[in-house]
Amino acid sequence: MDKYDVSLILACFNEEQIFEDSVSRIIRTLDQTDYTWEIIFVDDKSQDGTRTLIAKMIKRYPRKNLSAIFHKKNLGRGQTVKDGFKKALGRIVGYIDIDLEVGEWYLPKFFAAIEAGADLASAWRIYDFKLKTLHRWLGSKGYVLLRKALLGLPFEDTEGGYKFFKRAKLMPLLKQSYHSGWFFDTEIMTLAFRAGLKVVEIPTAFVRRTDKTSTVRLVPDTLIYLKNLLSYSYRHGKNH
Repeated sequence: MDKYDVSLILACFNEEQIFEDSVSRIIRTLDQTDYTWEIIFVDDKSQDGTRTLIAKMIKRYPRKNLSAIFHKKNLGRGQTVKDGFKKALGRIVGYIDIDLEVGEWYLPKFFAAIEAGADLASAWRIYDFKLKTLHRWLGSKGYVLLRKALLGLPFEDTEGGYKFFKRAKLMPLLKQSYHSGWFFDTEIMTLAFRAGLKVVEIPTAFVRRTDKTSTVRLVPDTLIYLKNLLSYSYRHGKNH
């Protein structure tokens, strides 16, 4: 029996700079819907004041359904999201990046996609092209081409941290997931596609924030991503 209409997982790691503003905006948007909802914060052992801010936010809204999981050691973004999913009690479950580079105003659109019959609604990020971020844009396009070739997925964007699922369809997939880092996004989309789930990609504006310190390390994280893709495709490629 589902306790809520929606469970939103917010994975947190050193989010002190943007936490209060982002969460306030998310709560305001959820309150404008007709859905019952919960937010589950999962902190992946932040080194700044994020844990204190989470506790304060829960105390600030005692009548709202806010809860938290605090990792004792850093386990990776994928594991952080999965731990939140396992605690979730919503009919619709999902996660968004707390920096809101894809805005909170898209939330109702994703809920509507699930209500309309999708098993998974995933963001297709449309980038605000800038010359200084050309290397990121090229890297993203290159990954899409390589991922399509190796895994045979028809999707335009598997890596976006803005995804919602029918909980009943998601839970069996989690038992097959073993990636704990950023590659989880590609893995869960692959598992959904292979399981025959109805996947809808929703175009969204992606606006990079300049008022926060990014936790993404472009070169090492890209190399890790490629290593994981090659390893995963060797075992689970489109010919498997």
